[in-house]
Amino acid sequence: MEHLMLQHHQHLHHHQKLSLAKSSRQSCSEWIFRDVPSDITIEVNGGNFALHKFPLVSRSGRIRRIVAEHRDSDISKVELLNLPGGAETFELAAKFCYGINFEITSSNVAQLFCVSDYLEMTEEYSKDNLASRTEEYIESIVCKNLEMCVQVLKQSENLLPLADELNIIGKCIDAIASKACAEQIASSFSRLEYSSSGRLHMSKQVKSSDGGGGDWWIEDLSILRIDLYQRVMNAMKCRGVRPESIGASLVSYAERELTKRSEHEQTIVETIVTLLPVENLVVPISFLFGLLRRAVILDTSVSCRLDLERRIGSQLDMATLDDLLIPSFRHSGDTLFDIDTVHRILVNFSQQGGDDSEDEESVFECNSPHSPSQSAMFKVAKLVDNYLAEIAPDANLDLPKFLLITEALPPHARTLHDGLYRAIDLYLKAHQGLSDSDKKKLSKLIDFQKLSQEAGAHAAQNERLPLQSIVQVLYFEQLKLRSSLCSSYSDEEPKPKQQQQQQSWRINSGALSAAMSPKDNYASLRRENRELKLELARLRMRLNDLEKEHICMKRDMQRSHSRKFMSSFSKKMGKLSFFGHSSSRGSSSPSKQSFRTDSKVMQRTCASTD
Repeated sequence: MEHLMLQHHQHLHHHQKLSLAKSSRQSCSEWIFRDVPSDITIEVNGGNFALHKFPLVSRSGRIRRIVAEHRDSDISKVELLNLPGGAETFELAAKFCYGINFEITSSNVAQLFCVSDYLEMTEEYSKDNLASRTEEYIESIVCKNLEMCVQVLKQSENLLPLADELNIIGKCIDAIASKACAEQIASSFSRLEYSSSGRLHMSKQVKSSDGGGGDWWIEDLSILRIDLYQRVMNAMKCRGVRPESIGASLVSYAERELTKRSEHEQTIVETIVTLLPVENLVVPISFLFGLLRRAVILDTSVSCRLDLERRIGSQLDMATLDDLLIPSFRHSGDTLFDIDTVHRILVNFSQQGGDDSEDEESVFECNSPHSPSQSAMFKVAKLVDNYLAEIAPDANLDLPKFLLITEALPPHARTLHDGLYRAIDLYLKAHQGLSDSDKKKLSKLIDFQKLSQEAGAHAAQNERLPLQSIVQVLYFEQLKLRSSLCSSYSDEEPKPKQQQQQQSWRINSGALSAAMSPKDNYASLRRENRELKLELARLRMRLNDLEKEHICMKRDMQRSHSRKFMSSFSKKMGKLSFFGHSSSRGSSSPSKQSFRTDSKVMQRTCASTD
């Protein structure tokens, strides 16, 4: 029965039901006997109620005891201190004593249950007293409706610890968890369907605004205070509510509460972190970064921040550059961004799943069963290079911190060093006061063999790099050019001049002479690289001319074929011997003719290119 009505006492007259919104300080003469003078005044939170002892002592054990203790002095005024629910709730309890009808709802049942305990309105003093009526309403009405349970919990926030001792909160939390789990199970069963082959499978579900799968309660729970919300979430976990639903509820709650800028923000952040499911990908990584930023600002516990860093590290390949740019809130002379936090996240990424007993080298093994996947490693390496380029111009970023991020990933993480080169170049540009030894430390991080053609060309002319690094770039560029030449010459026999030239290249640049100074090596490599580039250009032009000559010859043969076919056929027939004997004079094999033709073409091409 959703509306539990309280009947009038047998020896009292029925009175008109009045609004409960009236102030408790106002006179109670509207709903009490006007023809019977008041013999006791009850004071509650500054509000005075002129009442009668008989209706009160017939229902309330507490008031009965107080009146009995002061029988000789004929007490006329009683102050009830710390009464749950205040004056408004006492007015309802007094009406109950007078037998006046009013409605018990989810908005007042918690207060009425608590005040019935305070006033001792139990079956011991009267049948169907207020305590039993409110408890019955909670069990038969409230606990069968999830929304009403949430409303009762909200009303109970100001009734602690009494509401907890009376098990109002426990009953509502258990009902919410059971209801949410049951609705998810029902939703899952409703999605079961048979395929054409007769096998049972789960149909695809379109996500709705509430998350789908009976998760409409997510928004309702957001109104709860953090301590009660935490207890509801823990109960849901124990009941087996899906981690995705728990995660969606946490995101909704955080978005609602952390925008209020209340004094309880630190507690809210720390509590939400403890409630995060252990499974990955149940909350967006941007949400985790948002919590981490707030945790840094609020200076939450170390365990809270480390837990967030570990969770982010386990799915770092899904992060963006904006996620990593965590502002630094410590000192005015510090870096713009929090470098140490990002470094710990990168370490967590590299060591995810590893054992603490393993040494650092084993964790970074490329084929280690605990190491991140190859694709994830490549994504994070690209992300880190972009992050380095973003923080490099910071004037307060010293070299050790920059190196800390650069060396956080294992060497095999980067297949291309263009991003790393760009970040280091930006750092060198912003920190021009670096010593030569510091510049060498940075340059050693770059594998110049893993630079693209464009990046290599830029590095070869980059005056910010140490001279030895530029020499290395030129040397590797020369190796690439020689490789291109060798692959181009592989289809034809090497000419003596070409062999001599290649041998010359091998002698000149086969190894960098230790006796030569870096400047000499630099000049020598630059000169030889120019020669290699010119030779490669000549070779490409020569190949293009050969292709054009071949196309022209093929076109001429097609044009003359139809016109000279008959005459050519008769001449060849005259030369043939039907008995297998023919003269070899004046004839030559097609291969020799082709060779002579190619030789003429090559001579013309060489003449044109030379």
